[in-house]
Amino acid sequence: MQLPNPSVAKLWANFVQQYPKYKNTPIPNHFYFCDNEQDANTCADLVVKKIKQATATSLWWYEYHGEPRPNIGDLYIVTDWEGSAKAIIELIAITHIPFNEVGADFAEAEGEGDKSLGYWRKVHKAYYQREMEAVGARFKENMMISCERFRTVYALP
Repeated sequence: MQLPNPSVAKLWANFVQQYPKYKNTPIPNHFYFCDNEQDANTCADLVVKKIKQATATSLWWYEYHGEPRPNIGDLYIVTDWEGSAKAIIELIAITHIPFNEVGADFAEAEGEGDKSLGYWRKVHKAYYQREMEAVGARFKENMMISCERFRTVYALP
């Protein structure tokens, strides 16, 4: 297992210094968005700027990887593709709905591209297809999506 970039612990320490109520909280999980460097770095930048305030993970992904589903109040450290910590986010709302029922307001909250529902559906369908087909699974228009809204609670300037 690869150790996190030292910037993850440094960002958390700086956050805790500003918000001492978190001093006994373990360092949250860290991750980057997307499956390629350009999109991961763009999304990290959008989170820092508080433009991207939502993400959509397929419930299939949680099941396939044996990962626990997130909960409201969970904190995460967002990194760029190289693992450099950029921001801390807090989940504020989670809704499970079929892919084909995700609405325009959620697409706008994701903050990517032109923020339209058409753009959201195009890039997310392609993403889900790539991640699922790589292991022999198939995307379905009605597959369940975990629509996770968050707020950026701390970010590098």
